[in-house]
Amino acid sequence: MIHIKIESYFIWLSGVREPGCFFALDVKTRKSYLFIPRLPEEYEVWMGKLLTCEEFKKLYAVEEVHYVDESGTNTDSDLTAKEANFEGINERVFKTPEEIEVMKYVCKVSSDAHKQVMLYAKPGRMEYQCESVFLDHCYRVGGCRHVSYTCICGTGHNAAILHYGHAAAPNSRLIQDGDMCLFDMGGNYAGYAADITCSFPANGKFTDDQKLIYEAVLAARDAVIREAKPGVMWFEMHLTANRAMLEHLKKGNLLKGDVEDMIENEIHGILQPYGLGHLLGLDVHDVGGYLPDCPPRPTGPLSRLRTSRALAPNMILAVEPGCYFIDRLLDSALKNPDQAKFFNLEVLQRFRGFGGVCIEDDVLITDKGVYNLTFVPRT
Repeated sequence: MIHIKIESYFIWLSGVREPGCFFALDVKTRKSYLFIPRLPEEYEVWMGKLLTCEEFKKLYAVEEVHYVDESGTNTDSDLTAKEANFEGINERVFKTPEEIEVMKYVCKVSSDAHKQVMLYAKPGRMEYQCESVFLDHCYRVGGCRHVSYTCICGTGHNAAILHYGHAAAPNSRLIQDGDMCLFDMGGNYAGYAADITCSFPANGKFTDDQKLIYEAVLAARDAVIREAKPGVMWFEMHLTANRAMLEHLKKGNLLKGDVEDMIENEIHGILQPYGLGHLLGLDVHDVGGYLPDCPPRPTGPLSRLRTSRALAPNMILAVEPGCYFIDRLLDSALKNPDQAKFFNLEVLQRFRGFGGVCIEDDVLITDKGVYNLTFVPRT
């Protein structure tokens, strides 16, 4: 996960919080210009509502707003980096015993920090206060100088913004009674990254609807923990998790029809619009997922997988099945007869604004299967 820091002088000059923007001021005419990145529609799934040029213009009181690609060639963009390729690059994903010990430590620290947040979070507190509890434990108790990415502390509808917590949506909501909390946070020790997500009701008690979604995602997580082992392809684990989740949602009457037909029609990509997980180590999304002699990137919803390699001992991966209710994706699905037929519309309406649930564990692949490095309450 990559987050861009907005320089303080840029905020002072323009007030703009969104990353990737440029600002120009004509000092003679006092006319201001804002240049914004042209982002694909699916970006809204990850970062929240996309603002139009007119909305940016109104929000930041500038005279003109244009897309960056309309502002001429950036002379720096002629510089390109060569693709990394060196002898032994395939082995980068396999951790040494010493690396595994460090990963065990940072996952334990991060697990304990999550438990402190679960004890602290409740209606009436701010999302960023929960973030501060996590940071305090990682820094003060765990000896971590950094976390591995900007903390995602989504509550209520914010839990459906997959990369919530960025500069334009900064964990700033007041937690309400009845909210689900989705906290995706990981400490970083000596450069090694943890990546753990906990989902739980803010008031400490699941509603029936919250229970349905949580247990569907837990069934997906459990299926992967149970079946992952050396030789298994990672994309097969993604489908295993999706089948378990869809089956549970069908039993709960949110979905209807045959689960394999749902997958054929990409319903799993509507409710979980990302890959099951990723390699983990010195980067949150560690290198080595796709290499020339590895299986190519799949198509369809599986194209979002960050690796398609066969599992092998000493790999460390994040396993993060989730179920999200994202208006843009749901609206698109309901306009498609091949997808709409799988939803019980009356039940689905109850989940508009629900947010989402994710359960993310960091695991080590061993000769026998999975060793879970994550120690947080899941039931």
